[in-house]
Amino acid sequence: MSPTSVPAASSGPQRRPRADAERNRGRVLEAAREVFRAAGDEAQMPEIARAAGVGIGTVYRHFPSRSALIAAVGEQRQAEIVEFGRSRCLACPTAAEGLAAYLTHIGEVLSAERGLSAAIEAAFGSTEPAGEGRRRAEEVAAQLLARGKEEGTVRADAEVTDMVMAVCGLAAVIRNGAGDWHRYVRTVCVGLRM
Repeated sequence: MSPTSVPAASSGPQRRPRADAERNRGRVLEAAREVFRAAGDEAQMPEIARAAGVGIGTVYRHFPSRSALIAAVGEQRQAEIVEFGRSRCLACPTAAEGLAAYLTHIGEVLSAERGLSAAIEAAFGSTEPAGEGRRRAEEVAAQLLARGKEEGTVRADAEVTDMVMAVCGLAAVIRNGAGDWHRYVRTVCVGLRM
């Protein structure tokens, strides 16, 4: 077999990764998030391997490229935001409070992780979530908006696309240091109310 050839995929059942491999993958993701948070797009794979306490080969076994690692960390962050929306924001006494909590949480995450956002933007040209993560985030927003319309606390013409625009604007305010992002969130929430 030549060094560049890849073995054919097995047609049998897929084996679960070993427990230590799963732990190492988790350590790499955790370390990468911290390193990108601190160093932004300047963060390099050997630095992440050192922070995770693993060899560089372990990092590349789980993430074949730097962009694959950045994507995985971004997906992890998006999944955590969605989980916060589902567990905390949907449980708020009113939908208006839930929407405010959702936007505030997103602002807190983006503000704390400017370096990670910079790495995502450098790797992919945008920090806007895509795919399943975006669909799930929009699902939380849709549930909050629908509930708010039923309660009479959210404007009848409010749409999920309004929330998408609000989050994009929030990200820009934070990324560019264009003012107080908390004030931006309050202004958006006033605009969504009846």
